[in-house]
Amino acid sequence: MVLPWLVAIGAEYLVFRRFFARDLAAAAPSPVSGDKPELPVFALATVACTLAGFVLTSAIGIDPAWAALAGALVLAGRAMLRRQATPLTVVRAAAPSFLAFVLALGVVVRAVVDNGLSDALGHLLPGGTGIAALLGIAALAAVLANLINNLPAVLVLLPLTAQSGPGAVLAVLLGVNIGPNLTYAGSLATLLWRRIVHQHEHDVDLKEFTKLGLIAVPSALVPAVVALWVSLQVL
Repeated sequence: MVLPWLVAIGAEYLVFRRFFARDLAAAAPSPVSGDKPELPVFALATVACTLAGFVLTSAIGIDPAWAALAGALVLAGRAMLRRQATPLTVVRAAAPSFLAFVLALGVVVRAVVDNGLSDALGHLLPGGTGIAALLGIAALAAVLANLINNLPAVLVLLPLTAQSGPGAVLAVLLGVNIGPNLTYAGSLATLLWRRIVHQHEHDVDLKEFTKLGLIAVPSALVPAVVALWVSLQVL
């Protein structure tokens, strides 16, 4: 996946440089003298340990959610000890209503999958690992991610593509990771980003978001899948 990863990043960089050329050409505001931001060493170390915990728990058969919970408790506990947060603000930051939405989304998607979606996708998925098949798999994964969110999409598609080999599985991963940028609901990361942006009183222009997605998604997804095919041929 190294080559597809590099190609996708390069494509995104070129698209964003072009799309935001006017913004990037504007002069950056002069920093206030003496106002040097501090590096959040503790937070970065906690995130690094949490990511390492994902690897460790997966290797020994423990649900990675426990590693995520441990990281969250460490950050929240430190903030409360330093009186930077209270139990109430921690609960609010956890966004119970958003968590309920995610849970409801999973329940609805599971019901749809169990009542015909999985069978229908099985008939639509191309077979094999040729360039046309990989492009078709990635495109279908991208569309499905935008319709039902990328996490449910990958859980639906992986069992269906596993029998075709690792190439098909990796094409699914490209589709569900690059493709969701077309809609807000495409990924939980985008939903969280949009929520945080609104908390800081910034507006998100749906038209601009969609326009950028329509340009960036195919520009990154197609060459990334081609790079995957090349990697499979070489390796």
